[in-house]
Amino acid sequence: MSTFRDTPLAELSVDFGTRPTMPAMPEATDEDRRAGRRLAAIHRMHLNDVGRIGIVLDRIEAGEAPGKDLSEALTNAEFAQNVRQFGSLCGRECKVLTMHHDAEEYMLFPELAEKGNEALRAVVARLVEEHKVVHELLVRLERAAMALMFEVDAEKFNEARAVFRQLETVVQSHFGYEETQLEEAIGVLGIGI
Repeated sequence: MSTFRDTPLAELSVDFGTRPTMPAMPEATDEDRRAGRRLAAIHRMHLNDVGRIGIVLDRIEAGEAPGKDLSEALTNAEFAQNVRQFGSLCGRECKVLTMHHDAEEYMLFPELAEKGNEALRAVVARLVEEHKVVHELLVRLERAAMALMFEVDAEKFNEARAVFRQLETVVQSHFGYEETQLEEAIGVLGIGI
């Protein structure tokens, strides 16, 4: 899946080109928007994981924690487990909450694309591309964490910190885009989350 293996870290971004937008859906009700905001609630859990990893990096930098703590934090992070298990960020939470749906890329996105218009299909296609960038950053962060397990030196730590910062930026941007573009469509089209 790693189509970005040789891409420099600074270029692993979701801010490439213009993101397609989903026009407002005049038929969307407040109930529809609430249904769409369930995705944002799932994202908050993942952002909490990202925050915990940042705290671990701060503790390692301050000499208060060993390098192996970063690897353990990554292994235990829900979003990293979801990417490994299900191939998407939504992963287990979407499986539980939808009961009959797979992760975003296997059920949510195809259903949105099937029921939606051309603008929604363009948004979904972009989200799938962005998931690939997030996946590559997770792979790189796991590698950087492994390098810190036995020895924390400045070069290894700075690499882990840089990858983490890029992942944090990308995930926040991706989640914000996904939430704003899909909020009305999820409810209007009756997509279960």
